[in-house]
Amino acid sequence: MHSPCIRETSEACFQGCCLASLPGFPDPHGTDPKNLSSAAVSRYNFALTTVSSLFPNTQFTNHESLPPLDESFSSFNKAYPQYSNTNQADQIRAQEYYHLSMSNHVCLDYIGHGLFSYSQLQSHHMTAPVPSSSSSSAPSLNFSSLELPFFEISYKSVNLNSQILYGGEESELESKIRKRIMDFMNISEADYSMVFTANQSSAFKLLADFYPFQSNQNLLTVYDYENEAVGAMIRASKKRSARVLSAEFSWPNLRIHSAKLKKIILNKRKKRRGLFVFPLQSRMTGARYSYLWMSMAQENGWHVLLDACALGPKDMETLGLSLFRPDFLICSFFKVFGKNPSGFGCLFVKKSSASILKDSTTAVSVGIVSLLPATRRSQFPDESATTDIETEQTSKLKLHKGELPAASSLSGPLPVQKISNETFESYEISDVNFKQKGSSSSEIVELEMPLDIPQSLNKDSSVNGYSQIECRGLDHADSLGLILISLRARFLINWLVNALMSLRHPHSENGLPLVRIYGPNVAFDRGPAVAFNVFDWKGEKVEPTLVQKLADRSNISLSHGFLQHIWFSDKYEEEKEKILELRTIGVEGTLGNKKRDKSSSGISVVSAALGLLTNFEDVYNLWAFVSRFLDADFVEKERWRYVALNQKTVEV
Repeated sequence: MHSPCIRETSEACFQGCCLASLPGFPDPHGTDPKNLSSAAVSRYNFALTTVSSLFPNTQFTNHESLPPLDESFSSFNKAYPQYSNTNQADQIRAQEYYHLSMSNHVCLDYIGHGLFSYSQLQSHHMTAPVPSSSSSSAPSLNFSSLELPFFEISYKSVNLNSQILYGGEESELESKIRKRIMDFMNISEADYSMVFTANQSSAFKLLADFYPFQSNQNLLTVYDYENEAVGAMIRASKKRSARVLSAEFSWPNLRIHSAKLKKIILNKRKKRRGLFVFPLQSRMTGARYSYLWMSMAQENGWHVLLDACALGPKDMETLGLSLFRPDFLICSFFKVFGKNPSGFGCLFVKKSSASILKDSTTAVSVGIVSLLPATRRSQFPDESATTDIETEQTSKLKLHKGELPAASSLSGPLPVQKISNETFESYEISDVNFKQKGSSSSEIVELEMPLDIPQSLNKDSSVNGYSQIECRGLDHADSLGLILISLRARFLINWLVNALMSLRHPHSENGLPLVRIYGPNVAFDRGPAVAFNVFDWKGEKVEPTLVQKLADRSNISLSHGFLQHIWFSDKYEEEKEKILELRTIGVEGTLGNKKRDKSSSGISVVSAALGLLTNFEDVYNLWAFVSRFLDADFVEKERWRYVALNQKTVEV
């Protein structure tokens, strides 16, 4: 996994893409005290700049007192003059994803990598949307012109080991997409084999089914939130007698409890090693973790799985990832940002580590798929409709059970039952209508592809209609580069965090905060996601699902999730009782298929994730929406407003 541009990578690392070093490891910025001092000063100055960017020493106690968008953007640009260097991203958004502006839709529930641009989709499979007479509603779409699938997903009956060792016949479409993805991910075909999976969860489960937990007993994960795909891996590994362990995260900053994790990794008993599942950042809180944990694990006999699903578009080019090569890597790709989150997962296996995997006597390689040109309707079993791209709990909740709100989210595909044309039923099903779990921005497109290709055409012959496969969204990320993408995300996420923290309830002692941030606050090297909760004037938490519902009514797509594995020192023992929530979940019993209840503790939160196409107006609109909770009657007003519009009762 060698970076094509070491100079760019090194510069990006200095700016904070490669994370802080671990105790006992050399600092990635070098050992020169002058360099270290300069880096520390830069980070300190950045925090001061962020605080001063939003009217220093000002607290907002009324949503009507917020400065207007233009004034806020002007202050933002003065604080971060380098932001103007990222204007190319705004141009890409305006040209390729103009539906976001036309519909006034704020997509903050996506994370990962995309495949197709809306402009490409329109030019091949859609007519132009007709603007609505109402400026506040999304543009009307002609159902007879909705998008068709760019490709179909077909399940393969193949053994994972055979697929990795010997590959298999693949269409020209699949071959080109695979090569483009590996190039985009900065992964060498000489070093890694790649397998397409139905979704992210399938990739995790496949690896758990074939990893030798009999000789390498442990499954060690590092997640500060409940991850559905990792949950599938845990359930599969427990069936194979794995011992499941997790890192813990220290309250209140939710940093990794280094001493505990280090103790587990350094355990000298051979059977106490196993598979180390590691993300470089939290998709929920934006906390970033040092890649040097991977090095420590590898040096102590662990096999390392890098979860790249939450990484930014060019993060694979960081110096750390070009030096530390994991045994396994998983990522996921979706289709159209803000429009169609269906897609597929990718499992990468290092060729020198392929012999680790053992054939399972109980598991079938369910989840391995092929990508085929879109030709006809295809059926899939119900169990395929599982989470795809990871945005925890992003299903679009409604204010009335079974009813669409006035301004429902466009983040997902339109329901099949809303489309009468059979062709568009095919679109939904052939896209493997996974539970909608968003992501961020990018694309692949098929040019000059006849839609009515005869079914008899197969494999390579089926793509004779292509003049090329253009990965325009991936090209967009490549054209921006790691440095500009990282700078843009850093400025926007820190401005948003600081803005949320400036909201205070009026007439409360000591100015009761409206919002609580979980994980890092303003920080130079935080990731482009933030977990938070809204509290009313009495200090009681507003349910995250309700916040999500109301945001969706305002055309803002958010996620909600569950923080877990939180460690409290004795100092915070009293606070622990007030903060942690107990949740009962059903898990498989040890005998038969019976289920038993198990309680887990954690914190339910709202989460916003920023992507390549996020702009200042998006984060400002989220800030303005959250500020409306400063009105003590906001929720009640929204309830009655909904009743007035829909003539129905509302359940929240």
